[in-house]
Amino acid sequence: MQRIVVMNPKGGSGKTTIAINLASYLVSRQQSPVLMDFDPQGSSLRWVKKRQPPHPPIHVIAAFERDSRTTRSFQLRVPGGTTHVIVDTPAAIDAHRMPELTRDADKILVPVLPSDIDIHACSRCIRDLLLVAKVRREDNRIGVIANRVRRNTLAYQSLLRFLQTLGIPIVATIRDSQNYVRAAELGIGIHEMKSYVVRDDVEQWEPLIEWLGRPEAQPAPQPDLALTPTVTG
Repeated sequence: MQRIVVMNPKGGSGKTTIAINLASYLVSRQQSPVLMDFDPQGSSLRWVKKRQPPHPPIHVIAAFERDSRTTRSFQLRVPGGTTHVIVDTPAAIDAHRMPELTRDADKILVPVLPSDIDIHACSRCIRDLLLVAKVRREDNRIGVIANRVRRNTLAYQSLLRFLQTLGIPIVATIRDSQNYVRAAELGIGIHEMKSYVVRDDVEQWEPLIEWLGRPEAQPAPQPDLALTPTVTG
């Protein structure tokens, strides 16, 4: 069973979008993922409740809820046969909670938007994962997702340069697409939409899926900035 944690204390970075679309991809490949929603907003939970046949159900755990009648470990238990646990973490998470959320994580995904504020927040998140949660770079457990990107913009160029300085792999670059909004409204993911509508979006998930399937300590190749057009003005 693989445990994947989606984390960035900065709100609006796209954590839930990544988590639900990853769950959608896995269930569409006959896997048995579980969504574990730690965000008090309950967005992943609401998405699961919207799902209708013929789309297969996805098990979700409302981890943000507390039940004094049961132990925490009982509340967070997963069904037998679970292949993946995808943890959707809350915004404004304190650095001291990171070890608890990442201790058993096989992979940690950090989505970041191409803006100065988000780049700064991503920097703090990576720092806390390395120094507080004690996640080692060489284990290849942390991957950054450049999210809602518009290529050939100065903000995108700045984001790429920043991410390369971290020594953390950029495992996917996901464009700003309304397909994610439409899918979420229906309780599905882009991998469950008509292929001709989402062809470009689905292609952008291929490097991420490939990285998630790698064992630890096999670093992903970094994008070549020399091949990215430079925008001036």
